[in-house]
Amino acid sequence: MYISQELKQKNIAEYLLYMWQVEDLIRANGGDIDRIRKTVVDPYPVSDEQKRALEQWYSDLIQMMRDEGVMDKGHLQINKNVIIWLTDLHLRLLRSPKFPYYSAAYYKALPFIVELRAKGADKGEPELETCFEAMYGVLLLRLQKKEVSEATQGAIKVISDLLAMLAGYYIKDKKGELELE
Repeated sequence: MYISQELKQKNIAEYLLYMWQVEDLIRANGGDIDRIRKTVVDPYPVSDEQKRALEQWYSDLIQMMRDEGVMDKGHLQINKNVIIWLTDLHLRLLRSPKFPYYSAAYYKALPFIVELRAKGADKGEPELETCFEAMYGVLLLRLQKKEVSEATQGAIKVISDLLAMLAGYYIKDKKGELELE
């Protein structure tokens, strides 16, 4: 909860990846709040009051995952909304002549996006979701201490650069500081 709040303000891309990780953490604990309390909340270095708030946050997420039918797979609507917002901003940036560096970053990443989608990514999902899935997949490989090929690392670097640029524009847009016209 505390990490997600901070990330949502500072870097929306990292926030989304973190929230996907939280969804997987909930799944790994069988949606059992008692297990999450023991493994996540109790060891967390905050006050008892903050621990109660953190436990409530996890409880709320568990309930949302159950209500939305994503306990086994998929993402919460609150996380899907982030993809929707970012996709909207992404398209506005591409249409604007004021952001040639963003367009260049996108066109540099596009061959990797196309390749990922050809390898089985859901063609109905937004391109940005494909980018986030690639980033998350590599994150999971690294957490498992598995090897990531040089080619994959290169592709992820290009995709990461695009998402970092988009995350920066997202913050400016939220503050009303982004002029697209």
